[in-house]
Amino acid sequence: MTDILPFLKSIISVSGLSGYETPVANLIEEKWTPLVDEISRSRLGSIHGLKKGSVSGKAPRPSVLIAAHMDAIGLMVTRIVDGFIYVTNIGGVDSRVLPGTPVMVHATKSGESLYGVVAMPPANLLPEGQSSGAVALKYLMIDTGLTASEVSKRVHIGDRVSFNTEPVEMSGGCVSGHTLDNRASIAALTICLEELKSKSHAWDVWALASIQEEVTFAGAYTSLNQLRPTIAVALDVTFGKGTGANDYQAFPIGKGVTLGIGPSIHPFLHKRFKEVAEKVEIPVKSEAMPEHSSTDADAMQLTAEGIPTMVLSIPQRYMHTPVELVALKDIQRAGRLLAEFVASLEADFINQIAWD
Repeated sequence: MTDILPFLKSIISVSGLSGYETPVANLIEEKWTPLVDEISRSRLGSIHGLKKGSVSGKAPRPSVLIAAHMDAIGLMVTRIVDGFIYVTNIGGVDSRVLPGTPVMVHATKSGESLYGVVAMPPANLLPEGQSSGAVALKYLMIDTGLTASEVSKRVHIGDRVSFNTEPVEMSGGCVSGHTLDNRASIAALTICLEELKSKSHAWDVWALASIQEEVTFAGAYTSLNQLRPTIAVALDVTFGKGTGANDYQAFPIGKGVTLGIGPSIHPFLHKRFKEVAEKVEIPVKSEAMPEHSSTDADAMQLTAEGIPTMVLSIPQRYMHTPVELVALKDIQRAGRLLAEFVASLEADFINQIAWD
């Protein structure tokens, strides 16, 4: 199987915050272009890659859409005081892990990317009640090392700030870095497309790198309305087991992927994925999603008249931090399972779908 690590490291080494995905989108489009028959971008910036199926006839071929969101959480400049930059969150940022984190300030006034570090005031200078425990985001600041006048010349209110931690190859076949949620899934979808180059599949396949999943589901809503696939799969990450995260809501790293089960997931698709996984000996676990899945699936299922939808997830530790961690073999498994699922779809599969 193709070594996906170089591509994965490249896409977690660039920014691409929700609403500002262009830096990573350019890398994904370049990688996907030779793997699909057609590639384009939506009006809002999501990437659509089409790999045509083999079903013949005048009627449109049935299609399966596989979505992995490419946007990332991050920060936005709210004010500048004496050269120090104060920020708010874009998406679900955990302020507990921010102090000491290296960041990149994308300065629009000068067009530069400025290195910075997240700092906090000394405890005795914090308001009463803030001197112990986690410090609220509004009290944290970014120090670029520049003088107040230099910062004001370069940085503007509303400028984006992204994490700047380097990808690290860990022991045990794991990789750590920022934005693995959800670029680990972009890598898995890329593996799927590579696998499908040598597999026959009756259905069309839409590969979707969606925008703004972390804030609005805008990519899922708009692209699904545009493309109108027959069925859809949301590919994302889920919580990996570790210290303090060891109950039914967390799953072991390196032991396989999860299959969602709940209101956002069509049970017939869950059943087919489980059957395919057993056939090709890919370990899977069912993941209970009793309300929302908190993935693009929540939007995709509700498109138009309703689209049968599935959620496939890769376990990940330290969600929404600069040091997220996944196992490379789980990424490979997710990609292969997707390809095997696509290859398993009979021309009349849609007519087999029923509620059990």
